[in-house]
Amino acid sequence: MPSMNSGLSQGSMSLNTSKERKQLRVLVLLSILLALVVVSLGAYTRLTHAGLGCPDWPTCYGLIDVPQSAEQIAIAEQAYPERQVEPQKAWNEMIHRYFAGTLGLLILAIAFLSVKSTVKKNIDRVPLVLPLFILIVVTFQAALGMWTVTMKLMPIVVMGHLLGGFTTLCLLFLLYLRLKNQSRMDGEFHLKKYGRYALIGIVILTGQIALGGWTSSNYAALSCVELPICQQGWQERLTFEESFDVVPPHRESYEFGHLSFDERLTIHVVHRFGAIVTTIYLTWLLLMVFMRSNNVKLKNSAAVMGLFLVVQVSLGISNIWLSLPLGVAVGHNIIAACLMLTLITLTYRLRRKI
Repeated sequence: MPSMNSGLSQGSMSLNTSKERKQLRVLVLLSILLALVVVSLGAYTRLTHAGLGCPDWPTCYGLIDVPQSAEQIAIAEQAYPERQVEPQKAWNEMIHRYFAGTLGLLILAIAFLSVKSTVKKNIDRVPLVLPLFILIVVTFQAALGMWTVTMKLMPIVVMGHLLGGFTTLCLLFLLYLRLKNQSRMDGEFHLKKYGRYALIGIVILTGQIALGGWTSSNYAALSCVELPICQQGWQERLTFEESFDVVPPHRESYEFGHLSFDERLTIHVVHRFGAIVTTIYLTWLLLMVFMRSNNVKLKNSAAVMGLFLVVQVSLGISNIWLSLPLGVAVGHNIIAACLMLTLITLTYRLRRKI
């Protein structure tokens, strides 16, 4: 009887912990969806030149919303005479902050539940280190959001804020994969080396996303207006001396850029070449996995990644062809995030053989 009671007790505990794991997985999934929204809103804010729509942080002209009445606008412009109130831009910025703040609270809840599960010493414990690391990352991301405003859109800070958003999203997605408890697959050992190649792909894609952030934060997106590389004579105008300085000369504001045309052109050209290298490498990777694997999950991951890669390249070309329309430019950011998530899925399955 004691052993039977012990077995029942252990089974009940296992059932409860599985339930906790499922609840946490749902919370992480909601956080992933919200993180995608936050990344999208961040791109929209940047592309509508609303990064300084509110000259202070975390409030907006000292308010928790946006100055709207004539009296509020007058008081705001008196407090910040260097920054005329533009309600539409201010709302773009504040809506982004509201969603980012909500995401931060969800991540705090995830970390709390993870610690709680560890303290209870559950049989089916959820990951602890990764949720706590995500909490640290999103805290630093909030600091970058503040510095974006206080440092008046300094390019390295703006790019860092973009990468912080992508990092938060990707870590949440990795946590979701770990919580799914998928079983390992047998065989496919001949694909082990492609797990390493996929990790290299993540590094390459991260570098390309960073170049995109540097291009955007330096307002260099339309420095080249022809395809496939740039307009005639671009080779003679390349200059790397100050194009990638992470600490630029001090200015009152970096809004609308501080670099010369040649420096912006250089940034844009490097981003274009980065896109070519990234596309070639990821295409090779997904084709190798798709052709050499017999596993449906791996084939599906490669196929979906290929789809996002085609869409991303098409959006990049459309940005130039159509002179950076807002919807296409925002979509370019969103699909970059989706492409990274599919690459993480492929890498995870290759590395864990699941």
